[in-house]
Amino acid sequence: MLIAGTMMVQTAPPRPPMRNVGTMSELMVRILYPNSDALFYIETRTPKTESEWGTLEGQTLVLAESANLLMMPGRARDQKQWMDDSKLLLEAGTAALAAVKAKDVAAISALSDQLLESCTSCHRHYRPNYGTPKPPG
Repeated sequence: MLIAGTMMVQTAPPRPPMRNVGTMSELMVRILYPNSDALFYIETRTPKTESEWGTLEGQTLVLAESANLLMMPGRARDQKQWMDDSKLLLEAGTAALAAVKAKDVAAISALSDQLLESCTSCHRHYRPNYGTPKPPG
């Protein structure tokens, strides 16, 4: 606490430094893919119980929050396109979370294109040869 004249100014304690733990591949394979699949396949894997809806809510929350992980220093590839693509994921994930909380299967399904665009936009920009067919062999 610092004293400035007669006013006391409290300083915030230092925050521990953030650090990336997983690789980009691990984030994709272990977090983004399985949690987005839960939304992409909602019409064939519709939750039936409160517990299943709770699980889907958790998966959707993890997916939405993973956009923030992608924007962390040391992980963001640049401050323009990477951030724009990550924000697309954040927006789609946030909207999906609201739909899951409402148990609105039609709304979740309707968000598939928005979610898919957030994924494919990033992949087009940052994965070499994304969408290019592999040569036979």
